[in-house]
Amino acid sequence: MRLVLAFLAVLGIAASSLALREHYRTDTSPCSINDKWDCGIVNHSPYAVLWGVPVAAIGMTGYLLLGLAALKRWYRLLSLLSLAGLAFSLYLAHIEAHVLGVWCVYCVVSLGVISAFSLLTLAIAVNRPRISPKH
Repeated sequence: MRLVLAFLAVLGIAASSLALREHYRTDTSPCSINDKWDCGIVNHSPYAVLWGVPVAAIGMTGYLLLGLAALKRWYRLLSLLSLAGLAFSLYLAHIEAHVLGVWCVYCVVSLGVISAFSLLTLAIAVNRPRISPKH
C-alpha cells in the first residue's frame, strides 16, 4: 500500500508543479479551455498565494511530505496530514466555484489525488491491528 500512496504523492507533485508553472507563466495558459476552465486565472488570483508563497509550492511540499511518510509507513501521521490537505483543497475548490467562478484542471486533479490519498490512509488507519498493552 505504501507504494500506491507514494505513487499518488508523485501524481500530486506533478499536478502541483504544473499549477506552479501556471503561477509564473506570463503568456496565455495552455489549459485556458473556456470561461469556466482557465488555470491562468486561478493561479494568478490573490487566492493563489498564502503568506507570500504560491499555493502550488505548498502543495508540492505537502505531497513530498506525504510520500515520505507513506514510504516510512507512518499511517497515523499520514491520516492527519492528508485530511489537512483535503480540507485545504476543499477550501480552494470552494474559492474556485463560488468566488472566482473558474476552475483549474491541475487543481481538480490535485483534489482527486488528495481525496484518494485521504480515503486510503483512513482505511489503513481504521483497519490496522491495534497493539494492546500487555497485562
